[in-house]
Amino acid sequence: MSHKIAKLAFWLIPILCLSLCPIALMAQGAAPEKKADKSPQTVTGCLQKGSGAGEFSIKADDGKTWGLHSTSVKLDQHLDHQVTVTGSLRHESKAEEKKEGQVENASSKMEYADLDVTNVKLVSETCTK
Repeated sequence: MSHKIAKLAFWLIPILCLSLCPIALMAQGAAPEKKADKSPQTVTGCLQKGSGAGEFSIKADDGKTWGLHSTSVKLDQHLDHQVTVTGSLRHESKAEEKKEGQVENASSKMEYADLDVTNVKLVSETCTK
């Protein structure tokens, strides 16, 4: 009987190790991606008023629409101007994401991502169409 258990363990242990290796590798690979979120993002485009109070959006030259938020930069001074904004990706709570998703679906304008703006630079006083 112990011979059968030893034979089973001989095959079972390597199979378990091989089965769990991909899970361990995926866990290691996921960690560096979160660091990339902290790097500053720069977007150039036309600054527009957002759907809510204190909300703004920018349609980048590549066609992506970004939601913009800031407590330190006065974005309202640059409405309908071509600007370059710099900021970090904004992480919203599940409730904010759900509310924003409903507003976006209603307006059929999907945002690529949200930025907390730390700097704005005027490119032109008019937007290019």
